[in-house]
Formats: sequence, C-alpha cells, structure tokens
Amino acid sequence: MREGSQAHQYDVDDEYVALAAQVFTLLSDATRIRIILALAGGEMIVGDLAGRVRKSPTVVSQHLAKLRWARVVAARQDGNRVFYRLTDEHARNLVAQAVFQAEHAVDDRPRHHRAVTSPARPAALDGGAS
Repeated sequence: MREGSQAHQYDVDDEYVALAAQVFTLLSDATRIRIILALAGGEMIVGDLAGRVRKSPTVVSQHLAKLRWARVVAARQDGNRVFYRLTDEHARNLVAQAVFQAEHAVDDRPRHHRAVTSPARPAALDGGAS
C-alpha cells in the first residue's frame, strides 16, 4: 500500500457516506437480499425469481422496483417477458460479505472458511468439521 493511501481510504465526502447509508437501508430487507443472491447467477424473470425467493410475483415486483430505482438492478424486455439482472458486482459483493459476517456470528468456523481447504487438511476432513 502506498504511503497515505490508507488515510485517503477513510477520507470520504459526507454525501457518499449518506448515500452508503441509503444503500444499507435498501439492503436491510431479507427479500431484497434473496433477490440479489438469486440474480448473482444471472438474469431472471419475475416468476422465476418469485419461486427462488419464495414470495409472490407481486411482492417480488415491488422489491425489484426499489432495486431498479436505486440502480442496483436493471431490466431488459424480450417480447412480453422482462429479464432482471444486477447492474454491477457491488451489491452482490456487499450481500456476500454480509452473509459471511452472519456466518461468523453463529459459527466458530463459518461455512465460507470450510469451503477453502488447506494442503495439510484434505477436503474430506473439512466437510465434516464444525
């Protein structure tokens, strides 16, 4: 890391801090988190998303409208179907990190750590360890 770069990292304009707080507010809903996780695998239509997140298409559409307004999700129409996708990797990364943090809160050895095996510990042993 270059000298002074760490100090710059924390020197953020108040406007961006306020917008970041709005992003966390937007992501504070479990259904929206599930939608983002589902869309991390690629674009989907509302009906498929509804099945994946176990909510009605109407509820999913309402959440997608909020995510579109925040430019987290974009839509593409193909005939009479509308496909939704994440606009970039940032929301997906935030949600993934939040899930990892949640795993730490409930498990001394979270699942995302068990997924990576060390050369000294075979994968078969990692799968059964808690």
